[in-house]
Amino acid sequence: MRGAGLITRPIWVSHWPGLLAAGLLVVLVFGTLVAVALRAEGGRGLGPSDWAAIRFTLWQATLSAGISVVLAIPVARALARRSFPGRMALVTLLGAPFILPVIVAVLGLIAVFGRSGVISKAIGVFGFEPISVYGYHGVILAHVFFNLPLATRLILQGWLSIPAERFRLAASLGMGSRDIARTLERPMLREVIPGAFLVIFLICLTSFAVALALGGGPRATTVELAIYEAFKFDFDLGRAALLALIQFAMGASAALIAFRITMPGDMGTGLDRAVQRWDEGLVQRVLDVVVVTLASLFLLLPLTMVVLAGVPGLTTLPASVFQAAGRSLAVALGSAVLTLALALPIAALVVQRGSRLVEGLGYLTIAASPLVVGTGLFLILFPFIKPSDLALPVTALVNAAMSLPFALRALVPALTAVERDYGALADALGLHGLTRVRLLWLPRLRRPIGFALGLAAALSMGDLGVIAMFADAQGATLPLQMYRLMTAYRMDDAAAAGLLLLGLSLALFWIFDRGGRVDADT
Repeated sequence: MRGAGLITRPIWVSHWPGLLAAGLLVVLVFGTLVAVALRAEGGRGLGPSDWAAIRFTLWQATLSAGISVVLAIPVARALARRSFPGRMALVTLLGAPFILPVIVAVLGLIAVFGRSGVISKAIGVFGFEPISVYGYHGVILAHVFFNLPLATRLILQGWLSIPAERFRLAASLGMGSRDIARTLERPMLREVIPGAFLVIFLICLTSFAVALALGGGPRATTVELAIYEAFKFDFDLGRAALLALIQFAMGASAALIAFRITMPGDMGTGLDRAVQRWDEGLVQRVLDVVVVTLASLFLLLPLTMVVLAGVPGLTTLPASVFQAAGRSLAVALGSAVLTLALALPIAALVVQRGSRLVEGLGYLTIAASPLVVGTGLFLILFPFIKPSDLALPVTALVNAAMSLPFALRALVPALTAVERDYGALADALGLHGLTRVRLLWLPRLRRPIGFALGLAAALSMGDLGVIAMFADAQGATLPLQMYRLMTAYRMDDAAAAGLLLLGLSLALFWIFDRGGRVDADT
């Protein structure tokens, strides 16, 4: 018997793996938070620089999210109402920054917007001073680079949810562009924009690598960067713990608000026809072309600069870069395996019991910054063992926890559909336990499993968070080694390392994702 899309009949797969996975997640998040809270009691309170970091964190997240959403509206509108060669490729490209290593994108932005970048050289011809990408404006620029594609995808989905028949009806009623915007487009935007803004706000709130590479100084230090500085430079564990609590509180508050804001509702049903607009003239078409072209250049030019600068230096990279690449691959593969080991049992428990509580626990790490979890683990491990000895396993574990919500988002709906369509037959055939998993679930879940593994591996490959706190000089991963090359002004080597990192990240995602689709049952 089924109800409301949930599987209510018993599914004979043990609950214990799911309960253990959910319990491990709770211990990881709340156990580290307790360790942070206990240490924070011995802190000296917040100083002026800490309050400045809190204000800057909230300010830059608000401004970054606002700019990303505002710029995404005309881009999404142009993509929604235009059909042109390469449109699908461009829409696919909008998802690339999500798996793009942050430090690689930062290097590309420096090559374009830095003092020696393309734009500075161009304006120098006209006698203008070169611009600098470092500071608060660099942090905001990088956040817009990463989140403009996400905002565009979210808003584009809202536009595509309006049936083509609505536009046909508007045309038959003689409505112009302003009337259509007032009756169809603006109501949709009022629904989608708050959710898109809050999602991006939460991402910018917990963005450490961008602030580390482009921020710093009294005016451009985020709370996470202040935590890192308290560890690395002052070794003030009490202050770091207190800041970690504040960071968790901000992230949890933003996540709760974001969950309460729904994405666009149903705009009505249609016949899935292509949208045709009769209300637009030459000016609107030209504007759409300009908007799409500028957005494409903004996304592609930094990556192109990384490729052009990195290719010549690939053959002269020091051995330390390739050793770091090996460590990153080990961390990425370990993180991917851990992600699946956590996600599949939790998804099974959610589907067979319809437990919103368990599903909510699976999404718990959205509110928990990796640096906060890393801070807690550091405090727990420090009295017993040298944290750098466990830098790679701890990084893999934290990265897996941070990838878990995305894996669950792919697995839970897919597993629900499998049980809805084949569960009764499996029950009749006596497929229970591991036999059910092996013969029914895994063949039917290859696509989402491949996607989840690829996403987890790519995100872990490019992560520059926990490893920056734990690793010593000999234990750097490739993103950390690349950052060290940048701070040593070895930009040619950094560009080559960035190209290597970019290639490995994309290759991992493609291999897992493609492997999940080859000969898959669905």
